[in-house]
Amino acid sequence: MYSITKPIMEPAYQAGALVLPLVGDTVRAGFPSPAEDFLVQRIDLLRELVRHPQATFLVRVAGLSMTEHGIHDGDTLVVDKAIKPHHGHIVIAVVDSEFTCKRLYQMRGRMRLQAGNPTYPDIIPRDGQTIEIWGVVTTCIKQFSV
Repeated sequence: MYSITKPIMEPAYQAGALVLPLVGDTVRAGFPSPAEDFLVQRIDLLRELVRHPQATFLVRVAGLSMTEHGIHDGDTLVVDKAIKPHHGHIVIAVVDSEFTCKRLYQMRGRMRLQAGNPTYPDIIPRDGQTIEIWGVVTTCIKQFSV
């Protein structure tokens, strides 16, 4: 038998912010630890997830090509256009007028977009093909059915 105790705390709405309670420092995903009186502080989700508000957008994932990077069908990605994309970043790119999410590979003057699932091919630019990096993925938001 188990019980779940929900602390009674309301979100605090401020101009341009959504501040929610953060209970404790961490929650163990292994063995349980004592709940030390629910130490509470408040965090602003916008400040936590968005570095450049004017250059940030959300996109919902459709497909399974990035599952090895923890990105699954239905996830919501926070994408920042102000961050300069570098080798190894997960990016949103436009390839032949279609959006895609892939890991950016840039080495020795070569570029490709790598899938995070071995059943999907990498995207290697062909001669004359336009690939535009729209932004760098900074956060993956998952929603669980409840």
